[in-house]
Amino acid sequence: MAAQMDGATAILTVEGLEALLQAIQAHGYRTIGPILQDQAILYGDVSSTNDLPRGWTDEQDGGRYRLMRRGDDALFGYSVGPHSWKKYLHAPKLRLWTAERRGDDISVAPEPQPDDRLAFIGVRACEIRAIEIQDRTLVGDLYADPHYKALRERALIVAVNCGQAGGTCFCASMQAGPRVKQGFDIALTELLDGDEHLFLVETGSDEGRVLMASIAHRAASEDEIEAAEGVIERTESSMGRDMRSDDLNELLMSNLEHPRWDEVATRCLTCANCTLVCPTCFCTSVEDVSDLTGERAERWRRWDSCFTMDFSYIHGGSVRASAKSRYRQWMTHKLATWIDQFGSSGCVGCGRCITWCPVGIDITEEVRAIRGCDASAEEPQ
Repeated sequence: MAAQMDGATAILTVEGLEALLQAIQAHGYRTIGPILQDQAILYGDVSSTNDLPRGWTDEQDGGRYRLMRRGDDALFGYSVGPHSWKKYLHAPKLRLWTAERRGDDISVAPEPQPDDRLAFIGVRACEIRAIEIQDRTLVGDLYADPHYKALRERALIVAVNCGQAGGTCFCASMQAGPRVKQGFDIALTELLDGDEHLFLVETGSDEGRVLMASIAHRAASEDEIEAAEGVIERTESSMGRDMRSDDLNELLMSNLEHPRWDEVATRCLTCANCTLVCPTCFCTSVEDVSDLTGERAERWRRWDSCFTMDFSYIHGGSVRASAKSRYRQWMTHKLATWIDQFGSSGCVGCGRCITWCPVGIDITEEVRAIRGCDASAEEPQ
């Protein structure tokens, strides 16, 4: 896993970034990054800089997402899309074991641990925070998820400092961005000035330094370092949303019967979109399947959500049968009781749950309503 940055800075051209991608692949990594697909910027395999969303950005608001052309050739000039890196580290569907019967003999074989070496290209600060949160959840306690652990220990992270905030971003409120501070091997800041297209590079691990030493680069000038600082500062000052976050545990847990829960339940479809796009949600269910002959059976783990009726089903029915109780469970866990369990909020301010909610429910507005103030009365944290 990557360490905190060492402060060294360098400059790469677009051609240098291409050389970096090729060097990463030569080290045996599968490179995954942003691509244009299905009218969105998703994560998928990238073999070169030609696969990146050059000159594209996205426009996001509550329940709204669309691609737009930029006025330049930025490769990372967008905010986060519907995919998160948990798609690769904590797979949506995973076979746990296979059982086979041959006569009177039954053999059970666990699913082998993955040996993939994944390199994530273009990871934002909020996403690094989300990965760190999943680390605590899935490998940081007494019980560890062996599949997640195997993939995480081999993962290489090439981060990107955000050059623009999305319409639903509030990572600054959650102290999760937009500046990348730790948890990466290499961090990039994209600099565009007229015809000049450069990347300021910081290294955060020995492997990152080895990779940079293998490609042509030069030292960053003071002006270029200042320009990179300016990119991050402009992004931080242009967040699409804000949410006071220093007292969320106390606020929500002392308002479990607030009338706002009834109001939001009239709009919530309990579709689970918010939990599926969330980079920190980790709930799963287990199901068994068999062939028609009964000779082979498999156990699979798949993503689930606290919004589904079956998720809280016990003998006699669902514990959370109403939309009100399910939405309240999600929001109070994400923002409040997560702190009791894991020592931090489960929200990184990426805004995905707002953008991809079909009816545009806004978690920052729900907090504001429970707090009992309007947007102008709440200072961002």
